Amino acid sequence: MNLQGVDIRVEGTGSETLVMLHGWPDTLVLWDSTVEALSPNYQCVRFTLPAFDANAPMPAKSLSDMVAFIHEVVTQVSPQKPVTLVLHDWGCVFGYEYAAVYPSLVSRIVAVDVGDHNAKALAASWNAKAKWGVFSYQIWLAMAWQIAQIFGAAGRPLANRMTRYMAKALRCPSPVANMHAGMNAPYAMKWMGALKGFNLAANTLKILPAARPMLYIYGRRKPFMFHSELWLEQIASHSGSRVEGFDTGHWVMSAKPTEFNALLNDWLRTP
Repeated sequence: MNLQGVDIRVEGTGSETLVMLHGWPDTLVLWDSTVEALSPNYQCVRFTLPAFDANAPMPAKSLSDMVAFIHEVVTQVSPQKPVTLVLHDWGCVFGYEYAAVYPSLVSRIVAVDVGDHNAKALAASWNAKAKWGVFSYQIWLAMAWQIAQIFGAAGRPLANRMTRYMAKALRCPSPVANMHAGMNAPYAMKWMGALKGFNLAANTLKILPAARPMLYIYGRRKPFMFHSELWLEQIASHSGSRVEGFDTGHWVMSAKPTEFNALLNDWLRTP
């Protein structure tokens, strides 16, 4: 299936549909082992986020346009039943917004390593070192995106090198050759207000933890977390929800695929 120039991969024939959204600087390949483990029992739907695919260059989408695109995917692949979202990194941000805008179309959420990204509780949980760490790598990537936008073909090689440098520094497991500055649009949206920014995004802490069952997975081996303790407490207190920390970094599904997939299988099968 192809929607708006984006290839949508549908695998498995189960009655429940899982829509998987990756983040930076990944592609749909991030979910390979997860799909292999879950597709015998679920219909697994995934795609590379618009503007992230080096082989299908296209402009980045605003938050509202991304929500509209996800909605088009959901209504195509599961027109009769709500879906379960499986999210990581920026996929969490876009997926959370979709769940806030279309609550009746999302039955459950599996979210990996990004929680209440726009809540005051998260900002308050970071000390000065953590705040600098978050800002420094994210503004670097936002600047790389802007360089590519302003200087076009002349600036793209530098912007791509900046992107790959940071991906290596952050130990991203995805192939570096597939990374490019176009993937950095969400950082420019956050820090520079590009593409209308995220100011109108729903407050995830106020809306999501108590809205529906959620499995929240995070890596403990990081210099800072992308969630507050309040986020964990609210999820853990919701009937049917669960919080699990792994002894990994940000890419839990890549570092411990067997354990990660087993946890998803176990939680998804729980009534």
